[in-house]
Amino acid sequence: MEKDNELKEIVRRKYSEIALQDKEANQSSCCGAGGCSTEVYNIMTDDYTDLGGYVPDADLGLGCGLPTQFAKIQPGDTVIDLGSGAGNDCFIARAETGETGKVIGIDFTTPMIDKARINADKLGFKNVEFRQGDIEDMPVASGIADVIVSNCVLNLVPDKPAVLKEVFRVLKPGGHFSISDIVLSGELPEALKKDAEMYAGCVSGAIQKDDYLRFIEQTGFNGITVQKKKPIVIPDDILAKYMSPDEINSFKGGSTGIFSITVYGEKPGDAGACCTPG
Repeated sequence: MEKDNELKEIVRRKYSEIALQDKEANQSSCCGAGGCSTEVYNIMTDDYTDLGGYVPDADLGLGCGLPTQFAKIQPGDTVIDLGSGAGNDCFIARAETGETGKVIGIDFTTPMIDKARINADKLGFKNVEFRQGDIEDMPVASGIADVIVSNCVLNLVPDKPAVLKEVFRVLKPGGHFSISDIVLSGELPEALKKDAEMYAGCVSGAIQKDDYLRFIEQTGFNGITVQKKKPIVIPDDILAKYMSPDEINSFKGGSTGIFSITVYGEKPGDAGACCTPG
């Protein structure tokens, strides 16, 4: 538990710093004293600019997928975004759910919540709300969400099954989620697994893909589908902070793969509505 709290504090501190910068500053910031190809926080990001509802001020380049693109959001839906940051996915979801729906973003980093609220106020959105809280214990009532989305956030949470149980609780019967996250095939080198910065950058917090999907199934979700999968390549200048040239070559030529996946799952509907005695 103490280790979990330490990891959470690392994430809180790092993402508080990121919230105070814009996307360009994040992407041009350097991993060390010398030139750096990109920050570990930005090597996974996808391009949102062609999606309806895109707000540049809310895009800090921190995601690893486009979960809202696959989330099957309908007009009037209530959508919850886990780890909502500056509001990027919330505003995309709002374009789908419209004036009659509602979007709730949850983030445990105060500067991120402040930035998201400023963005929502500037846009005049009255049906987008941001709540500060832990996604392992969401500050929302049970059974209120039609759709839950999340973008590269579960890797920042030590207890991933606890988050999935909360997703199950908060969804309405028959509701569904679309979550983008980082998973592994094979084991990361010890140097990467132990580094706190790589944890806060979603890499060393990744678990095996089979374990990730198994946790979702064990929580009780149906219709589990991998909607998208893409490989993640860590640049050599980032790897050089942790490994020798020979170790880098061995790692890149080995069996370990780092992937972004977008996963869909459904909470079962009310059994009483479809099943009768006999």
